[in-house]
Amino acid sequence: MSDKPWYHEGLRFHCTGCGACCTGAPGHVWVNKAEIEAMAAAVRLGVEPFEARYVRQVGIRKSLVELPGGDCVFFDNQSRDCRVYDVRPRQCRTWPFWASNLRSPDAWEEMCRYCPGANHGPPVPPGEIRAQMEVIHV
Repeated sequence: MSDKPWYHEGLRFHCTGCGACCTGAPGHVWVNKAEIEAMAAAVRLGVEPFEARYVRQVGIRKSLVELPGGDCVFFDNQSRDCRVYDVRPRQCRTWPFWASNLRSPDAWEEMCRYCPGANHGPPVPPGEIRAQMEVIHV
């Protein structure tokens, strides 16, 4: 049995900026203190008002709130842009290389149905994929 992951030859991905990963079904965008502080500064709010408006407590963790329908509160549907893109959370930065998407070829293919940039673009080397996956476990 090989120690190599199923994606040992890399995976193709190129973000198309479509916003599919920012919209749709409800979920969680996990955030930590540093991310909250950076996003608060980006939208010119103090941390407390930012948290009151944009963050919810989920057990012991914190997540960004969502708009009705599940869209991220920072996704601008008209411009198709993230309003905090330069300081977006780790979870957003590492898409689609999450453990949940990489657990099997079938999981990757399922994600590809919703992400037009997956399986397109230049190959991402397995070392970079692993590094992204280890940043945050989603």
